[in-house]
Parts: sequence; structure tokens; C-alpha cells
Amino acid sequence: MLPLQAAEPRAARDSFSGPAIAQVNAQSNPQLSAPAGLTAGSSLSLPSVYSDLYVLGPGDQLQLNFLDPAAKEVGGPVEILPDGTSTLALLGSVQLTGLTLGQASRWLTSLYGKQLVRPQLILSLTKPRPVQVSVLGEVGRPGLYPLSSYSTPVSAIQTAGGITLNADIRQIILRRPAGSGGYEKQTVLDLAQLLQAGNQRQNPILFDGDTIIVTRSEKPLPKEVIEIGLSNLSPASINITVVGEVKQPGTLAVPANTPLQEALLRAGGPVPWRAKKNDIELVRLNRNGTTTSEFYSYQPGQDISKGFNPPLRDRDVIIVRRSYYGKTIDLVNQVILPLSSLGNLFFQYGYYYNR
Repeated sequence: MLPLQAAEPRAARDSFSGPAIAQVNAQSNPQLSAPAGLTAGSSLSLPSVYSDLYVLGPGDQLQLNFLDPAAKEVGGPVEILPDGTSTLALLGSVQLTGLTLGQASRWLTSLYGKQLVRPQLILSLTKPRPVQVSVLGEVGRPGLYPLSSYSTPVSAIQTAGGITLNADIRQIILRRPAGSGGYEKQTVLDLAQLLQAGNQRQNPILFDGDTIIVTRSEKPLPKEVIEIGLSNLSPASINITVVGEVKQPGTLAVPANTPLQEALLRAGGPVPWRAKKNDIELVRLNRNGTTTSEFYSYQPGQDISKGFNPPLRDRDVIIVRRSYYGKTIDLVNQVILPLSSLGNLFFQYGYYYNR
């Protein structure tokens, strides 16, 4: 796996390692200027690998404690307000948005050094804010999604409707804002390593503002990779509708990415003689409000494939049309039989009239 690389050149950037690491430079405080050469450290509640990676923002809840017992009353809970500031004892309003926990700890230590004899402090994250992540590319519903704290690329992709049949789960791009100026860093994740070998480094914790891009596969992926991806990177279930000449028409709740042939079996299968098995229509609602239609043949033994047995999406509609035999029988029942009944009525009327 590659380390995050800068999407645009930028001078004098801090070094980093790991798939989900991005250093963000401290923003200048409009009310309190951050002094140069901050050296004080801190002990954090986040896992060590993420301790100095989390970028603070509005909605984060923190806990500030001082090592000096005499300064105990100065510490306490800290919340970052919507304007990005926090109100702290002895300091007033301090801008914390855009800083990592380590940077915020060193800055506050420097500021409190002008007020306290022993300014050593511990700044910990008690309740992280929800994150908003963009999920793009080969997923069911690309868009911007609010996620819970400590969400991962896998949970984000599942929230976006799962991957499509064309997705390359070995090339998942993760982009992350890197400081002011619109600069980004990015890395490539291989979720096949996660799902096949349990490599958790391929599924890092997401931060607010991250972008996940599920790339399109240029070459057919191995069958086992496709099956693993479809079974793990999709929501638990979807709703589809099967109408027409099946034994149990209606709306069905099926596992995500259920193939077309299996959905027909779940609906009882086509009605013998009445169903036109070579003209089964799959109607799909697009994100822009339009619909598309594709036609398939009923072949229960087919593997998952785009051409013969595609995986279904939420709100898909399957239409099984009548065969010529079924149309003929319906015509007989609707036209010929009523006419024969009417003929019998006239015959009986004429018989009784003649008598």
C-alpha cells in the first residue's frame, strides 16, 4: 500500500506514514497567536496510531486536565463551537479548528505557560463529531454521507449502496484535505487484502472531509474477488419488485447484490407455459430520475455476470411477460368463451320460443 501523497505540490510539509495519516498545519488564531517552537507533549485517549492525526473541528468534545493539582479548577470539559473556537479559563476564546490533538496540546501549553507556573496538560478527545464523507465512483448511490465517528471505507461504501459489478476493490482511492489552500493527500487502498487476508491497514478510520473513490476495473477481476466484494461491500438487504408471470409476484426484501436469476426463484419462478422466459425485463431507476431497461433470459444456472445474471440494486423492477401461449389462452377466456356462452343463451331462447 502506498503512503498518502500530496495531490498538489506543497513546500515544507510534515512527514507522515500510514494509509490514513494527514498532517494539517495550525491555523492562525484571530484572537490568540500561536507562538513558534511549541514543544510540550500530551497524553491522548485516541489509539496511539491515530493520536496526532485527528483534526479538530466544530462539534468535538474534549477534556482538559492539568498535571499540577493546583490548576485542577482551570481544566474541565471543552467543546468546539460552530465558529471553531472554544472558551477556556484564563485564556478566553481560542481557535482550535484545524489543529490535531497534538498541535492543540502544544499550543495550549504555550499559552498557559504565560498564566501558570506548571502549564503541563493532557488534552483528550471524549466525543468526536460526526464526519461527512464523499463516496464516488462505482457505488450504488454516489454522494455526500454523514457517518458516525470512527467510520471506515468499508462502512462508507456500504452506506452508499455498495459496489457495482464494475468496481475494482483493489484500487480504492482515499483523499484527505491537508491544511488550508485546498491541498489534498491521497493513498490507494486494497480492500481485497482486507477481505481475504484481514489486513486492517487497508481500512483506516475516516476523517471529516475525506473522499473515497471506487475506481472502475479496466480488466475482469477474478471471480472470487468479485464475490467477496459484492458480499461484504453492500448493505444488508434491498427491496425489489417482481411482476408478471411468476408464481408469487410482489415486492421482496432480498440480500444486496442478489442476482436476477435468484430473485426470480425467490418469486416462485416463472409460470410454466405462460411466462416468456427469453424476454425478462429489468427496469432500473437512475439517480437523475430516468429509467433504463435491459432484457435477459431465464437461466437459473448462470453465474453472476453483467450480460446474463446481473446483481440487483435497491428498487429494481423485474417484469416477466406472457408467452404467446399465455396470450392465446387469455384471449380464449376473455373473448371466445363469453361469445360461446352468449350463443348458448340465444339457442336456449330460440328453443323455448319455438315451443
